[in-house]
Amino acid sequence: MVRPRKVVARGIATFAVALSVLTMVGTVSATNVAGAAPVTSAFYLDIGASVSVGVQPTAHHPTGSRTRHGFSNDLVTYEAGRGIALTLTELGCPGESVATMVNGQDGCYHAGDSQLADAITFLNAHHDQTGLVTIDLGFNSVVPCLRTANVNPICVQQSLATMGPQLTSILTVLKSAAGPNVTFVGLSFADPYLAIAANGTTGRVHARASLQAISQLDQNLATIYQAQGIPMANVARVFHLHQGTPARTSGRRIPTNVATVCQLTWMCARKPYGPNIHPNAAGYEAIADAIIAVLPPPFQ
Repeated sequence: MVRPRKVVARGIATFAVALSVLTMVGTVSATNVAGAAPVTSAFYLDIGASVSVGVQPTAHHPTGSRTRHGFSNDLVTYEAGRGIALTLTELGCPGESVATMVNGQDGCYHAGDSQLADAITFLNAHHDQTGLVTIDLGFNSVVPCLRTANVNPICVQQSLATMGPQLTSILTVLKSAAGPNVTFVGLSFADPYLAIAANGTTGRVHARASLQAISQLDQNLATIYQAQGIPMANVARVFHLHQGTPARTSGRRIPTNVATVCQLTWMCARKPYGPNIHPNAAGYEAIADAIIAVLPPPFQ
């Protein structure tokens, strides 16, 4: 598949802008409805963390680097096939959590700037245009609880409790800044740590605990997006997150969800490329498919 070159743009804004918008009364509905007039061009604002910018291990950066093979590129290609030219703007930052989305302490945004402030600036500047916004946030809010074999359920619960109100505020601000012809889509998450189940008893215990944590994260995200009237792409489904029935892979029988993680991420790749939690090109295409499944007109 030939993928178009990314167009990256950043507005100049500060967190004070975000705070001022948070004080606005009411929100603006920004979801296209059935019967909307056909369009031939639209903006595409892609915000979030490393998955939003297509991070994968590469020959020059085995630990991971932005690529042109992310789900956003696949969406641009899909819409081009339907006659809609999407102008892609990526604001995502690897490692971005819901908290750093606001405060900017993330390695990408400095001196009072933040991804949220830049997203607000962009949406205000494109208020009268048709657009699509995808949101990849939440995973990095709980991932510190999952990195060791002793997954701490208290850490997970505390992280989710903190994340919920923060993400709700972010979505409220973004919808308030957006015009009436902007479609938002949130993402759920798969669990790359399921691949650790292949590492004996300790690995299976770790995998079960991480699966429970990611399932809780996805449930919380579904509740938050539903309350905001935003469709959520079921990434967990396309990664077969809850299908633990055995599948035959490389002559072995392993759970389907574990096999899928190995097929769609770099977790089972040999060094120096793996293990790496990020999707591979096929994984990003699967995420794009999940987004396409919930797109309303005029994007579907």
